[in-house]
Amino acid sequence: MSLVRTDVPMTATLCEQTVKQLAQTYPFLETEILTETAFGRPVWALTVGKGERHVLYTAAHHANEWITATLLLKFAEDLAQACRTGETIYGEDGKELLEKVTIHLVPMVDPDGVDLVTGAIAPPSPEYTVARQIAGEFPDIPFPDGWKANLKGVDLNLQYPAGWMIARELKFSQGFDRPAPRDYVGRAPLDQKESRALAEYTEDVDPDLVLAYHTQGGVIYWQFRDYQVPGAKLLGEEFARLSGYELADVPYESAFAGYKDWFIQRFRRPGYTIEAGRGENPLPLDQFEEIYRDNLPILVTAALGITSQNRTV
Repeated sequence: MSLVRTDVPMTATLCEQTVKQLAQTYPFLETEILTETAFGRPVWALTVGKGERHVLYTAAHHANEWITATLLLKFAEDLAQACRTGETIYGEDGKELLEKVTIHLVPMVDPDGVDLVTGAIAPPSPEYTVARQIAGEFPDIPFPDGWKANLKGVDLNLQYPAGWMIARELKFSQGFDRPAPRDYVGRAPLDQKESRALAEYTEDVDPDLVLAYHTQGGVIYWQFRDYQVPGAKLLGEEFARLSGYELADVPYESAFAGYKDWFIQRFRRPGYTIEAGRGENPLPLDQFEEIYRDNLPILVTAALGITSQNRTV
């Protein structure tokens, strides 16, 4: 029986319970808390493997994209089980895979926002009241389903020092010049505990590659401005082939201040934003099996990389 619930929304509490159960069941899976949000919810990280290659996968930067947290937790469980039993995961021997690679997972970057969208935060709680007041100034955005930000009204994927001032100008011109359900960049880069903790964790891990999971559209974004990362497009094309997703350029209005943007700028290594699934956020759980099937080959291939000109990317 799976430890990861795929039949109910992945709340912050359920995420924490699942992380602890995974660590108890598979002691070689390490866990840590990167930070606690302004409202006291932990941001968890999991690490599995002992290889020299390090990769870092993140999910649920945005509240109404919580299904991506379930995706990473399910991957962690299947990978750990394959390692323990000597079975394969997407055709790769689990134990051998984790001897080559160390995989770091941050399944829920925005636990406060996730709890709002999933209903774990409900009226008449003070947290709900605060969010409702913020949302009241943006009546065209459905509440709470349209909520992407943390509970302070800051979009955590517009928080990174990679064209942040350009993002600020773009979003302010669209009316998002104050706390909002989405698209408010904050007062300064990394001024939110969640984004700052993830940036610091990324520095500590020093990964060879990052994946940032979002929904929706079945699209893979791989570039930031004119930075040339050797092998990044080739690997992105392989992700697209395996998943059936489209490898695309980021629309200009969304091309700045994201996590993968900062990673590419800071490390000059492959970073990808993957918009999983199709439809309107939050995606329904009946789409989970398809999302997992499409993305398992990306998760495994990103861990191993592909060899191009005697270099693994």
